Amino acid sequence: MTHLRALVVSDHESMFIWDYFDRSSFVGIDVIISCGDLKASYLSFLTTMVAAPLIYVPGNHDGDYLYRPPEGCEDLTQRIVTIKGVRFIGFGGANSRNPKPFHYTDKDVAHQIIRRMPEICTHGGFDVLVTHAPALGLGDGEDSFHKGFLSYLALLEQFKPTYHLHGHQHLNYPGAKQFITYKDVSVINSYGYRVVDFSVRRLAKRKRLSYIKTRYDWGRVYASKLRA
Repeated sequence: MTHLRALVVSDHESMFIWDYFDRSSFVGIDVIISCGDLKASYLSFLTTMVAAPLIYVPGNHDGDYLYRPPEGCEDLTQRIVTIKGVRFIGFGGANSRNPKPFHYTDKDVAHQIIRRMPEICTHGGFDVLVTHAPALGLGDGEDSFHKGFLSYLALLEQFKPTYHLHGHQHLNYPGAKQFITYKDVSVINSYGYRVVDFSVRRLAKRKRLSYIKTRYDWGRVYASKLRA
């Protein structure tokens, strides 16, 4: 079993952290994970002051990242990142037909996942899914803009990661839940900030997945969710 301590953040810059930073509150942090909708300068501040790597996904309000990405941080939508043997993959944005950056339909997200399927197969899957929006029905909202993505639900079904971290749903929004367990996946709403101790089963050797079989299985699982 691999143990990893993470500072997870999203959607709200904490005054406690930014204005009254106390390093002793974040001793032993192995990684900082941002689930989006935070200023780039805040993320750069966190990775510098906490002295831990920061990985992130963009939220629907993070269009500025296209021109001024967070310095010293790594975008999980570009590649899988492995820290202490734990594999992280990420997808950004929210459910919307608006042409603004990081506004996607579920079909858009399904295409993003398909494009990354070779990478997922190379890594033998992933342990932690990091997204801005939640999965459909898992702590998402009642309005269309805060509706979760069916594609994420299919990802959880097929690859069975240990954790799913998301933001977007402020905890005072209807339907928001801080912690959910879905078929052995721990789903965590990362609004604000919290320290999370991960425990991930680590295999001695992870096998590369067959792309053809994995791609076929994805289509089957996604189609079954569409019909449900």
